[in-house]
Amino acid sequence: MTMASSDVQLQTTGPGDGALARPRATELVTPEGRTSISDVVVGKIAGIAAREVDGVHELVGQGMGAAVTGLAQRVTHADGRSAGVHVEVGEREAAVDFRLTVDYGVSIPDLAVAVRGNVMDRLQSMTGLSVKEVNIDIVDLYFAEEDAQRTERRVE
Repeated sequence: MTMASSDVQLQTTGPGDGALARPRATELVTPEGRTSISDVVVGKIAGIAAREVDGVHELVGQGMGAAVTGLAQRVTHADGRSAGVHVEVGEREAAVDFRLTVDYGVSIPDLAVAVRGNVMDRLQSMTGLSVKEVNIDIVDLYFAEEDAQRTERRVE
């Protein structure tokens, strides 16, 4: 498979390709050597790109496992940039699924267009992958005034 440059190829490797199981990765092959891009990296890029859009409050993992993982990440200060993101990476294409909490008052259709555009641009420019689809599940609304009320002191 050839990208824009005739000397660059994208390949996907998986757990069955080597002796040790590892996350799938996309490989960029040039005459000068190979560069592997892990699916985890693709997920982090997508997550950061989504968070760059005004109105996205946070990305939300799914189910009880996500709650436990989120708590563990807060306690250990682990990297949570790919929480709420699921990616499927092929040889030349990627598909991304998000679960988002958005700020109350923003236009959800406009926000979805902005998230899709930013994610597609970032992944294309940083990995060379063409993003086939970006699915967005809005699971909650964030109300800024609720945080303000919680932080007010009851006594002075």
